Amino acid sequence: MKAMVYTQYGSPDQLRLVDVPKPTPKAGEVLVKVHAAAANSSDIRTLRGQPFIMRLAGSGLLKPKRPILGGDIAGRVEAVGSGVMAFKPGDAVYGDLSDRGMGGFAEYTAAPQEVLAPMPARLSFEEAAALPLAAVTALQALRDKAAVRAGERVAINGASGGVGTFAVQIAYALGAEVTAIAGASKLEMLRALGAAQGIDYAAEDFTTRADQYDVILGVNGYHPLAHYARALKSGGRYVMVGGSDAQIFEAMLRAPLMRKRDGRTLGYLYARTTTADLREVAALVERGAVKPIIERCYPLAELAEALRALEAGHARGKLVITIHSGD
Repeated sequence: MKAMVYTQYGSPDQLRLVDVPKPTPKAGEVLVKVHAAAANSSDIRTLRGQPFIMRLAGSGLLKPKRPILGGDIAGRVEAVGSGVMAFKPGDAVYGDLSDRGMGGFAEYTAAPQEVLAPMPARLSFEEAAALPLAAVTALQALRDKAAVRAGERVAINGASGGVGTFAVQIAYALGAEVTAIAGASKLEMLRALGAAQGIDYAAEDFTTRADQYDVILGVNGYHPLAHYARALKSGGRYVMVGGSDAQIFEAMLRAPLMRKRDGRTLGYLYARTTTADLREVAALVERGAVKPIIERCYPLAELAEALRALEAGHARGKLVITIHSGD
């Protein structure tokens, strides 16, 4: 089978399209014919061997132990290993392999059954592949970490990317009044997704406005934490998704002081995709509350170009890799 592999840490230029053996599913695993896979920032970090502590944790000190990137997938079950009861050959599935060594940028992948769920019937494979990590991250950040309630004012900074576009829709579905912060060219799209207000980050710093929010979701930490804090109401919650190591460390230091002073909280979310949340996302899709926004689909051979585009920023929603076209 064909797969995009890398044998050294570095830039997307390290990727090569090569023939590799087709995997055989072990006990508890599902062999998936991958129709589409989505590009994520985690692919870029893993490709570059960052953060270094992940190399020490087992990803490979000097070179990668697992040569195929790709966490988010959608496809059809080709075969199942012993003990698999949830799926059968022919089932359309989607899921996130990020915590299981990736492997999605290939024609076939063997995945543990617990990282997969039935694919939303109304979506194409490309649309379904855009969902897992980004949509589940947005869901866990708003539903669990921030505990958003109906009627609350929620600001989403970095609203036009993968996590952000899902966050706007999920916050709206939870009954929040949503303010989306993004580039001017993206604001009309975000209003169509449910944002009551859009703010052009290049024209105005939303943290200096008189407005305050019950919840701020910061995707990739574009502001100092002190700026986010001043835009929160007393008792408000700030949730960081992504961001630099320094920002995460600062959040850990500042959080106890803020909570003691006026009940405001700072939190960092490291999402872990579960089958239950994949099913919840699928339910949101089926009832029309959530839809994936895809900037562009690339063929597998152009994965390096897709990752370079993702790393450059400013994508509208997700970048998806088509691997097997059709049904």
